[in-house]
Amino acid sequence: MSEATKKSPESLGIDASRMPRHIAIIMDGNGRWAREQGLPRVRGHQQGATAVREIVTECARLGVEVLTLYSFSNENWKRPQAEVDFLMGLYGHYLVAERGEIVDNNIRLVHVGRREGLPEDVLREMDTTITASKDNTGMRLCLALNYGARTELIDAVQRIAKGVADGVIAPADIDESTIADALYTAGLPDPDLLIRTAGERRISNFLLWQISYAELFVCPAYWPDFSVEHLHDAIRDYASRDRRFGAL
Repeated sequence: MSEATKKSPESLGIDASRMPRHIAIIMDGNGRWAREQGLPRVRGHQQGATAVREIVTECARLGVEVLTLYSFSNENWKRPQAEVDFLMGLYGHYLVAERGEIVDNNIRLVHVGRREGLPEDVLREMDTTITASKDNTGMRLCLALNYGARTELIDAVQRIAKGVADGVIAPADIDESTIADALYTAGLPDPDLLIRTAGERRISNFLLWQISYAELFVCPAYWPDFSVEHLHDAIRDYASRDRRFGAL
């Protein structure tokens, strides 16, 4: 992706000031997509990976600052072992296959979630891509891998408690910024737009602190069918809303 292929928000018929800085996506429906096609569930995950590339590319073209993808939750470890193994292999393959595109297109990879529990080969490839892209200044691509919002809050509370115990933090000084700085997403703007595919209307333990004021968009399409046009519809819908943040 060169500078020549960059797109302006105006190309979607919206003003640049109405463009979301941070888009978060709950990518749902891979398994149902495969079932309706008469295919094994893993084929849905493979097709979903293709959708990831298209949406990442389009968000970078549009100048989105941060894109966070809910890739694998803490609860997903409960799935059949064969499916979990396939998904871990798919993540490792993605991190290798897309490394050049991420680096060349000035995208910076960020991991959001716990490292503990992830396979060594996935951690190795993830760390390699993070290191290779750490000086990039374009869109930050956050993979929520082995992520759960309640787990994130537990980890944040433990970090803050340690700071209090060490005398670095005074209990009376703990405020919203203290908590935000202890989260996996420290330093990132909160999501402006949360998209969920497959028509589901729940948050599923995703970025519970960070989406306090996010605009929600539910798309009926399964994730493997989620297209650039669906993304544009979500952004246009976001741009049409009046965000008051509790004010009149």
